[in-house]
Amino acid sequence: MNFTKMHGAGNDYIYINTFEETVDDPAALSVKVSHRHFGVGSDGLVLIGPSDVADFRMRIFNADGSEAQMCGNASRCVAKYVYENGMTAKNPITLETNAGIKTLDMQIEGGKVRAVTVDMGAPVVGELNRPLPDTQYKFTRVSMGNPHCVIFMDEVDSLPLWQIGPPLENHPAFPERTNVEFVRVIDRQAIQMRVWERGSGETLACGTGACASAVACVLNGFCDKDSDILVHLCGGDLVIRWDSAKNTILKTGPAQFVCKGELL
Repeated sequence: MNFTKMHGAGNDYIYINTFEETVDDPAALSVKVSHRHFGVGSDGLVLIGPSDVADFRMRIFNADGSEAQMCGNASRCVAKYVYENGMTAKNPITLETNAGIKTLDMQIEGGKVRAVTVDMGAPVVGELNRPLPDTQYKFTRVSMGNPHCVIFMDEVDSLPLWQIGPPLENHPAFPERTNVEFVRVIDRQAIQMRVWERGSGETLACGTGACASAVACVLNGFCDKDSDILVHLCGGDLVIRWDSAKNTILKTGPAQFVCKGELL
């Protein structure tokens, strides 16, 4: 089975083209290939396939085998993959996900996709900066098709995410578990974020998490709608804008190939 490894701001996945390959058990395959020592090494597995309602369909599986609704970084990589492999000449393209159909607008130079803007849709907001029971934290709940718990901190570099991430991911307030974002506000145009991803642990970037963090910053008065918010992640930067006219979140960032190979 042929595979391609790609990453968006360090958020790396194994991509399989199901137009050409058959994957019988994607959950088990994701666990196998994601292992950093005994597999290829990734944050999960992405299947690129046909869709009856969009140009393409994306299914994404976390490193623990659980299926996710959406991944903003992976969607940009899918756009680069299908365009540069000659599977489409359209721009923008539509992508079916478990969180609905997303529109991907590619920035193309010399036949190569340099960056992709994803229309992530409207956020769904819950509690705003409320105490999280039985913890020392206040949180803002945002869904970008998948659940996020945004926590504002004065400093995030030294946080032991491997210790504090798991109990927050599995907190009773989140019956389907949650992604957890730890955010330091730099100014009205920039924030720093680290993320503990549901089903994968700490990753270098999370596209939906960056969107959720930007939304939380706007709602809590730290940043503004209709303004670019630069999100500094461990693996790179993303630009998030809340378009108030359409009530949608626009996310722009890079996508890069890493390698190709064959799974034995």
